[in-house]
Amino acid sequence: MSVLRADHVWMPHGWESSIDLTIRDGVFATVAHSGDGTAARLGRWVVPGMPNLHSHAFQRAMAGQAERQTDPADSFWTWRETMYAFAGRVQPDDLRAIAAQLYMEMLEAGFTQVCEFHYLHHRPDGGRYDDPAAMSRALIEAAEQTGIGLTLLPTLYQTGGFDGRALSERQRRFAHATDAYLDLIAILRKGENDTLRVGVALHSLRAVPPESLRAVLESGLVDDAPIHIHIAEQTAEVDDCLAVRGARPVQWLLDNAPVDARWTLVHATHLDDAEVRRLAESGAVAGLCPTTEANLGDGVFPLRGYLDAGGVLGVGSDSHISVSPIEELRWLEYGQRLVARRRNIAVSESSDSVGETLWGDALFGGARASGVPIGAIEAGAAPAAGHRADLLVLDDAAPQFAGRPKHQVIDTLVFSGNRNLVRDVMVAGRWCVRDGRHRDRDLIEQRYAETIRRLQD
Repeated sequence: MSVLRADHVWMPHGWESSIDLTIRDGVFATVAHSGDGTAARLGRWVVPGMPNLHSHAFQRAMAGQAERQTDPADSFWTWRETMYAFAGRVQPDDLRAIAAQLYMEMLEAGFTQVCEFHYLHHRPDGGRYDDPAAMSRALIEAAEQTGIGLTLLPTLYQTGGFDGRALSERQRRFAHATDAYLDLIAILRKGENDTLRVGVALHSLRAVPPESLRAVLESGLVDDAPIHIHIAEQTAEVDDCLAVRGARPVQWLLDNAPVDARWTLVHATHLDDAEVRRLAESGAVAGLCPTTEANLGDGVFPLRGYLDAGGVLGVGSDSHISVSPIEELRWLEYGQRLVARRRNIAVSESSDSVGETLWGDALFGGARASGVPIGAIEAGAAPAAGHRADLLVLDDAAPQFAGRPKHQVIDTLVFSGNRNLVRDVMVAGRWCVRDGRHRDRDLIEQRYAETIRRLQD
């Protein structure tokens, strides 16, 4: 057990001062105003760790490789071909090294949990590894090495379009028959612990036929598990869904599946007004990835209408052309400003601060998407007890914080430039980052560099 004292802790209702955090077995045992003075000092500004609700770890290694024009109409679909070519070279040892590098970067940036939407299941030619969970285990081992919390989401991927076409040669390593997929989930769920949660991912409506979707949902394996799905990311996807199923993607899903708070709809970029309202009412999380959505030219999520409807959201770094919760939140707001041509869009009835609104919403939605009790530190309230002890200590020596009153700290964190303002990071009561540096940075970077050189050759 340890007792740590923070000068100021950011809680769901705002900053509280002089807080003692008692941590036992990796969770907050108590959160209370300072007691007898025996606690060790933690820092001046302490905030909960941020969940990253959408990741394709292997794509971190190809960041920067798809930024040359291959077609005057370059889009998500041409980028996808570059991604497939790179994915076809990645084996378990490669994935472990790439994911460790990525997860280390996430921790140093302030992410303490990652939802890994994982579809590189088999050998590049589609053949099976001797261990059907070999690629999943590589991700688990990378998370264990770095200390980040992992929500592993093995992905069901069966068809190449709404018309049921067969997968292409480059997609074969993603494929599972439904029974084999459920067997994989059952195997992986046996290994769950305080930093590993296993859920399910349905790649997309175009990749999972309705009968397979129903079989997974009715299997009993996912009754208490997070469920994630890519949806409505591209207008072509919306058009194809309308042509084949007679409904827009989010409309079809809400009409045909028991969408509730277990679900995360990743991207959900292209919604009509009725879908915005119904998605918000469902309690599902909108999984927004603004830097990737901008990089791919996806479009802009209807944020203001979704917030007005009471919708839940979180953020992810997806393709990892950026690995920073700050940049995701910043560009979530900036995209709205560019469309609306006005400022300070993401505010709420309870807060006129854009930074605090976005940070609080992303903590809440990210925790829901992760299926893990994280994302909040709350004094004297039931949610604190049993929450995993994840926290960030901000760099109070940074000039950006000089003279800042409490009510400006989160806005400064989100909107004051590119210096990393996270000093220390704790996950499940264990320090992963101290003074801005991961405990195993040198070894992880060395293995990553060796892996990338080999893959590039």
